[in-house]
Amino acid sequence: MLRKEDFIYFGKFTKPHGTKGEIGIAGEGFLLGDDCDFVACDIDGILVPFFIEESRTKNSDTIIVKLERLNDAESVRFLTNRATYIPREWVDEEEHFTWNYFVGFEAEDEEAGAIGEVIAVDDSTINTLFVVERDGEEILIPASEEMITNIDHEACIITFNLPEGLINI
Repeated sequence: MLRKEDFIYFGKFTKPHGTKGEIGIAGEGFLLGDDCDFVACDIDGILVPFFIEESRTKNSDTIIVKLERLNDAESVRFLTNRATYIPREWVDEEEHFTWNYFVGFEAEDEEAGAIGEVIAVDDSTINTLFVVERDGEEILIPASEEMITNIDHEACIITFNLPEGLINI
């Protein structure tokens, strides 16, 4: 079984491309190397691998992939707008990562302790925010380098020094 903490957000499936089962992935700027033979997709809370037969670059942030066993536009249509993930080991986090890299990390505050899991990144406004799930509710935390005090890549924990009261709003 694939564990989400072993994966990093890669991008989202776009719409089917052509009639032969190809589909686009709008990505985060990571390149799929020759050793990247699959992407995982979250379906009903379970990461499901989809093996790549071939891939090619469409533009600077989109690739077109042909997935094994999906041979026409209708068979890949159900993947449209679903998030894709790749194994963390395929990405050199020292070289390149975006705020989406932290999706799946546990968030904690130096004073308050554990906050919850980073489930998404909201970049719809000028201030990018981490969406953290805590006790079934969503908490918004600014994605600001000044507030991050530690990143534990191995344990997938991001530690913040947050202003008092921020997580209780």
